[in-house]
Amino acid sequence: MPNGDAATDRPAPAVRGRGLTKERILDVALQLFNEQGYESTSLREIADRLDVTKAALYYHFARKEDILLELHLRLHALGRDILDDLDRLDEREIVAAWPRLIDEFIDRLLANGDLFRLHQRNQRAFEQLADNERHQAENEDLEQRFRRFLANPAIALEDRVRMSCSIGAALTALMGADEGALFGDVSTDEVAGYVRKFVRDLFSAER
Repeated sequence: MPNGDAATDRPAPAVRGRGLTKERILDVALQLFNEQGYESTSLREIADRLDVTKAALYYHFARKEDILLELHLRLHALGRDILDDLDRLDEREIVAAWPRLIDEFIDRLLANGDLFRLHQRNQRAFEQLADNERHQAENEDLEQRFRRFLANPAIALEDRVRMSCSIGAALTALMGADEGALFGDVSTDEVAGYVRKFVRDLFSAER
């Protein structure tokens, strides 16, 4: 008998939802977690919203915590995307391209507002992921990549500080703008417009 991965070696269960994908499960779980809270949502409710059996859901995710982790890692992917963009540029191109890269990063943040709401509304649940080995490995990898970038002496220190500040400003302002948490009754898009302007100003400032 082959010693392959059990999740891929076993046949799909003969139940409704044979064409079910992990991404579809995650999308629906995200909706439910935001509507009624992570703790108050059961795997049965997720399966019902998907119109599949629990067996079909278990084929992809054995535990609700596994779904939460995958949703958290979608946020990690946003940071990985910007690092991948930087890896395609040399040091001379990075500073000139930075306002554009931050614009694209802001677009990604706006497109994933539901993920930020999930974190804000379910902080206690996410705290339970802290000891998860995969979560720790992903965090360590991202942190090391950002540290290597910010420690690169081929880029002027002034520019590296500006880049760090602009990432922090985008994250803090847009996460705080959601649902009026920080800036009151204004739209996230309006706040994003100011963030884009201030990043452009930061990098067009006379040196």
